[in-house]
Amino acid sequence: MEAGELSTQVSATGGRTVVVAVDGPSGSGKSSVSREVARRLGLAFLDTGAMYRAATWWCLETGVPLDDTAAVAATVRGLPLVVGVDPDAPTVHVGEHDVAEAIRETRISAAVSAVATNLDVRAELGRLQREAIAAESAPGSFSQGRGVVAEGRDITTVIAPDADVRLLLTASEEARLARRARDVHGSDDAAAVEATRDQVLRRDADDATVSTFHTAADGVVTVDSSDLDFEQTVRAVLEVVARATGVRA
Repeated sequence: MEAGELSTQVSATGGRTVVVAVDGPSGSGKSSVSREVARRLGLAFLDTGAMYRAATWWCLETGVPLDDTAAVAATVRGLPLVVGVDPDAPTVHVGEHDVAEAIRETRISAAVSAVATNLDVRAELGRLQREAIAAESAPGSFSQGRGVVAEGRDITTVIAPDADVRLLLTASEEARLARRARDVHGSDDAAAVEATRDQVLRRDADDATVSTFHTAADGVVTVDSSDLDFEQTVRAVLEVVARATGVRA
């Protein structure tokens, strides 16, 4: 990051702390879009989904049966998790292990709902998420107090319901399946989409039992990215932020 760019970002929020909460279903683009929005605004980026994936990785690595809800919750309460919030280089460590790539493996994607739907786990990780969001209001934080873009499933409703900007990023099922197929298989042909279908739709169905992320709650702005490319979606989200806060990239 060049010095001039940093200077622009520091002044972008006008000295105030800005919290942007983004929810959405799988394949809506919420992670990549939120990360880019955070980068352009000079804010921290919190990927809460990575926290659930890291918890799942830890349970599998330590041999905890995912259907033993009490054991999973106890394990997560002792999870040595460190999540980096730099949008240019987000990191995920569990103890001494760099798990940023490991948590994206298919075995984690297939198992994460069992952990993410555990209410005690949600309470513990929710506590950590609130702490991470609050930390970005401090001058000594990564964002130097400018704030954070936090994305997930229940950020607008449970974790940060008082966020300056609350946004639901959604897309049609067809668009979401095609995007995830390209991410996972490098193609959105019929075979790749079908191979991705269960991972995307089952995860959404499972998670919908504990959080609402298909429809916007009161006060939450919806951005439908079905017919938007990545840059158009980023600009749409930035415009929502600008209208709500006056902060522009």
